[in-house]
Amino acid sequence: QVQLVESGGGLVQAGGSLRLSCTASGSMYVINSMKWYRQAPGNQRDMVADISSFGATNYADAVKGRFTISRDNAKRKVYLQMNSLKPEDTAVYYCYADCADGDVHFYRWGQGTQVTVSS
Repeated sequence: QVQLVESGGGLVQAGGSLRLSCTASGSMYVINSMKWYRQAPGNQRDMVADISSFGATNYADAVKGRFTISRDNAKRKVYLQMNSLKPEDTAVYYCYADCADGDVHFYRWGQGTQVTVSS
């Protein structure tokens, strides 16, 4: 059973920083891309950033220059460093992993962690 567990969310003032972590655990498998999504109340879940197994990254325009995604393959972790936070960054943040077990490909979501930015 593959599980993703996020941590690091919380309440921060505008202009502050938070670092989210996501740890993958479970059966032996290959983790390909890993992503962070976010969902604010009443909105759809949008991708924030993604990182390939080789470290190539992509960011949503709304967070470019403020957020940094990174990963530690040995520890099966992915991180999201969030700087210069704005009230509009308030959302539940979800970790996502694209995995493979031999020829079988599957994906997993974490349970989400709340980020609240006060003005």
